[in-house]
Amino acid sequence: MDYLIFCLDIVGTISFAISGAMTGLKKNMDIFGVCMLGVTTAVGGGIVRDLLLGITPPTALVNPRNVFLAIVVSVILFFPFVRRFLLRHHVYDRLLLLADSAGLGLFTVYGMRVAVLAGFNSNAFLLVFVGVITGVGGGVIRDLFAGDRPYIFVKHIYACAAIAGALLCLWLWPVIGLDWAMIAGMAVTIVIRLLSAKYRWSLPRARETE
Repeated sequence: MDYLIFCLDIVGTISFAISGAMTGLKKNMDIFGVCMLGVTTAVGGGIVRDLLLGITPPTALVNPRNVFLAIVVSVILFFPFVRRFLLRHHVYDRLLLLADSAGLGLFTVYGMRVAVLAGFNSNAFLLVFVGVITGVGGGVIRDLFAGDRPYIFVKHIYACAAIAGALLCLWLWPVIGLDWAMIAGMAVTIVIRLLSAKYRWSLPRARETE
């Protein structure tokens, strides 16, 4: 399962790097801005997680593999022919949704695993909280850097999908083991996120009072 966990980490990093870089492209940022959004989306949630758990310096800074991977992905997306393909063939929105959903599901359960390995396996609330922060944290930083209101507060089911996946992972962990519970939690998070986008599920929103 160690190989599987490594693959989840890499795929999650690539997915969120795509999400961040494509946001930068949409905002017509230069290559530094695109790379910055790619990196912060990919590793931002993990850095916040590590600080909450007392893991200092954060893993992303001690072993910058994921930082470099996010930069490479961002640079590839910045190439003019790649940008033209994404925009002309209407791939942008679908790829952004898939990448963001995959990153959310992967990093939510990965964050819980990091907390378990750090010795917090007996604190259920902390495990779920840290998992959700790992999943949504990078996206919040991305949106703030891009000058947008964080996506999780205004559109579709997002953080709630991460909460559902984290709770399922927590519930299944004693029954089928952490690794398989992670896979189940990841799948549920991704499915809920994609369905919410397809059917436009949203939480009730506050409306102005007259």
